Amino acid sequence: MNIPKSSFPRVVIIGGGFAGVALAKKLSKKELQVVLLDKHNYHNFQPLLYQVSTGGLEPDSIAYPIRKILKDFPNFYFRLADVSEIDTEKCKVISNIGSLKFDYLVVASGSKTNFFGNKSIEDNSMEMKTIPQSLNLRSLILENFEDALLTSNLHERNALMNFVIVGAGPTGVELAGALAEIKKGILPKDYPDLDTRTVQINLVQSGDRILKEMSEKASKKAEDFLEDLGVHVWKNVRVTGYDGNVVTTNSDLTFEAETVIWAAGVKGAAINGIDGEELLSKSNRIQVNEFNQVKGFNNIFAIGDVAQMTTDQTPYGHPMMAQPAIQQGKHLGENLLRLIENKPLKPFKYKDKGSMATVGRNKAVVDLPKFKFQGVFAWFVWMFVHLFFLIGFRNRLVVFINWVYNYVRFDREARLIIRPYKNKFKP
Repeated sequence: MNIPKSSFPRVVIIGGGFAGVALAKKLSKKELQVVLLDKHNYHNFQPLLYQVSTGGLEPDSIAYPIRKILKDFPNFYFRLADVSEIDTEKCKVISNIGSLKFDYLVVASGSKTNFFGNKSIEDNSMEMKTIPQSLNLRSLILENFEDALLTSNLHERNALMNFVIVGAGPTGVELAGALAEIKKGILPKDYPDLDTRTVQINLVQSGDRILKEMSEKASKKAEDFLEDLGVHVWKNVRVTGYDGNVVTTNSDLTFEAETVIWAAGVKGAAINGIDGEELLSKSNRIQVNEFNQVKGFNNIFAIGDVAQMTTDQTPYGHPMMAQPAIQQGKHLGENLLRLIENKPLKPFKYKDKGSMATVGRNKAVVDLPKFKFQGVFAWFVWMFVHLFFLIGFRNRLVVFINWVYNYVRFDREARLIIRPYKNKFKP
């Protein structure tokens, strides 16, 4: 990888997400050689991917170059690499651009979509975990309406304008709300010769309520918001298959739809080499102790979505969200310095700062440790928090201007088919 030799200990970080970037920042300007590896040269702000998918934002407004984030840090190196394996015996990582030895390794590879072994859904549904996937979804949504204009077959047209979102967590709820606003405010203007009133947005949840990680009050209010926008919310319904045309469930309910968006779960993006007892098969997450050390190793750590720290308070690990990842990254930075100085490590304690979700214009729900509120004020809080955590002044400014423009004009300017998308499993 052409990394120079150094007298400083080498810390290799796999992944430039929230956890990896937070750790790299914490280790900056210390007597360490820090090497960050990622298969993309940018950090992307995943909570706003759904706005890229629905034309509210361009992808470059929620992405930021990793090299620019850490450009002023001495002894820092970034390599564009896809790590395929970790050799724990020889203390080296193996990637598509070569191998690299480490003194300390931190796996912060994040998460990926979990299809729970259902091949038909994996082959035919859409994911929304990366910027390329969001752009694919944006193109497909717009192409469906273009195709709907061209067919005189009512059955086919309805399927093209029927959207099924599986999973009613924050991602599914926010995406459903965005699509409902597009149906209401944009489609009638863009497609005056198409009866867009027949567009259906279905949100399917296997449990008995949406936003199950939030309070019951927030869940109920979000459902009310969605129904006011015309979204069909289906609870206690589990999707069992999708062949590209028909969605089947565990009941008699079926959907004929050309677009199914899978937001029903994620699993850790673990890397070969750490397996056995350290890797939990169900969640594909790496087991770590209270110091984020991978069980069985003193110099290998895992943080963020890929790590599962099982405690009495978190029997299934911490939520696979940005806040635990950021906090673990910062805390591990302090512990690595203590480890090098032969000082005792401090256990990680997660500080839950709350959760939130937006359903649409003036509609959001916020659960804070001491306060819970919904509606317009919650929507402004949601916007402020997301702007604050975006990296880079330009990104914050661009996103803010876009949001103000979209709010005033009730428009989404980025509804562009930059690169046509075609499902490889369809003729």
